[in-house]
Amino acid sequence: MSHSLESQTLAFAGICQAASLVQQVARQGVIEDKEVLATTLNSIMVTDAAQSADIYGGHDHLRLGYQTLIEQLSPDSSKKNAELTRYLVGLVALERKLSKRRDLLSMLGERISQVKRQLHHFELLDEQVLGNLAGIYSDIISPLGPRIQVAGNPSFLQQPLVQHQIRALLLAGIRSAVLWRQLGGKRRHILFSRKRLVAQAQAALRY
Repeated sequence: MSHSLESQTLAFAGICQAASLVQQVARQGVIEDKEVLATTLNSIMVTDAAQSADIYGGHDHLRLGYQTLIEQLSPDSSKKNAELTRYLVGLVALERKLSKRRDLLSMLGERISQVKRQLHHFELLDEQVLGNLAGIYSDIISPLGPRIQVAGNPSFLQQPLVQHQIRALLLAGIRSAVLWRQLGGKRRHILFSRKRLVAQAQAALRY
């Protein structure tokens, strides 16, 4: 895979999309666009793509992520969201810790393989599959700390299905953060390469 700005922006848009969906389900209790949800969660399963875009089924499936990236990183954006920024920073920080733990990476691979086998019998958005993805996040990623505190409507946050979706989406965010790092993405790029990332995201939305 090439370490181009286009690929890095794609991967960062993947993190943004997962974070945006976490916020959506935590506040509203449901994600209306099931296709975007499925695309985001399916990226966890795609571990051997030839092109970065194949992980998400093409740029078109990341429109929410590109839009969120633009809103969060544009210097003059009126739609900046401190809560989303916290999720993005938290996901990148957790992935950095994960990248140093070969034992956990191996365990992560095994657990994802189990979910892939489960998909022979269940749909990706079936509650059992979501529960397994959520379990991977709780068992392997969350203990790395510090935990990402998700804000939202308390009545929704108490629902098991909402909890499963949030943790599964955070796992998808970690998957995109892994890709971002593999493609040469670094935390300093979020600070110092904002204009380039925003311009690339805007170009992607014009495809």
